[in-house]
Amino acid sequence: MKNTFGQSLQVTIFGESHGAYIGAVLDGLAPGIKIDEDFIKHQLGLRRPAGKMSTARVEADEYQIVSGYYKGMTTGTPLTVIIPNSSQKSKDYENAPRIARPGHADFTANCKYHGYEDFRGGGHFSGRITAALVVAGAICYMALKEKGIAIGTHILSAAGVKDREFEDVLKDLEILSQKYVAVLDDKAEAEMTENIGKIAEEGDSIGGVLESIILGMPAGVGEPWFDTVEGILAHALFSIPAIKGVQFGAGFDGVEWKGSQYNDPLRMEGDKVVTTTNNNGGINGGITNGMPITFRLAVKPTPSIYKEQQSIEINKLEDALLQINGRHDPAIIHRARVVVDSITSIVIYDLLAARYGTDFFGGNKDEN
Repeated sequence: MKNTFGQSLQVTIFGESHGAYIGAVLDGLAPGIKIDEDFIKHQLGLRRPAGKMSTARVEADEYQIVSGYYKGMTTGTPLTVIIPNSSQKSKDYENAPRIARPGHADFTANCKYHGYEDFRGGGHFSGRITAALVVAGAICYMALKEKGIAIGTHILSAAGVKDREFEDVLKDLEILSQKYVAVLDDKAEAEMTENIGKIAEEGDSIGGVLESIILGMPAGVGEPWFDTVEGILAHALFSIPAIKGVQFGAGFDGVEWKGSQYNDPLRMEGDKVVTTTNNNGGINGGITNGMPITFRLAVKPTPSIYKEQQSIEINKLEDALLQINGRHDPAIIHRARVVVDSITSIVIYDLLAARYGTDFFGGNKDEN
């Protein structure tokens, strides 16, 4: 089972939805990165469920950093984060027939692990595991911020409602960092929330589109062909359970344009090379060009719904009907956006460490 991502920075995740702990190990962090515990808690709060748009399962997420951390700073040795699970309802799964939930990994996990997997709450395939990635991403995010790199995501569209696009990006990112529902237009946020609430009352769910941006990336980061910036980002982003599509720059939206419309003309802005448009999303030939990196993500509807569905009984391989009980999100998109920011932070940290060396980040007491 592949649970490790990265080259210069390697992140390994572990745990199950109803196990004692979930967690992550970060190997390759530079020494001297400040651990901002208030920021980590804030980011976990953006992932935590709240209101009618979310599941009733609310975990405290009382994380612990048990290695690689001393006097508020990273030490450079493997940093381990553990988060206890304290709000499981495992009895919901005891003595119940194992009916595969459509849209989940129940059937495929059983095929791979031959019935030995911990299937409760989705086990290792549960979105619960992303809480550990949020802690890991928060550490990387703060290290990137010290280097002038900003990352943010908003809900571009969901439940028939579209948000405005980025305008004054730095100001917009600051607004988003304080919003639980990451929608820039307050009127659109209210309408979106109301529509999702109505879908929840029907016992159904909805997905949407997230739009992300990375500011401050230097030109020349990334590799051609098999380790392109798009390829590495897409690899990591598709690890988020709800993501089913990634578009960089104009992507699918621009396939009917002419080359004269799609190409990004180059100009000088003082001593800096810029492009007058950004249809390629800040990347050419798999390598950053210094413009903002932009991408959009398709987030599928939450697969757990309260409507009766056709399925199979896994152990008997017989047709069955499924009526889900328990606690589930009618929409996951508002909670997924901080996971996207976290995964993105991990990838960008890794890319920069590979390009400039691990000591690009963190402190150096020899220079003080």
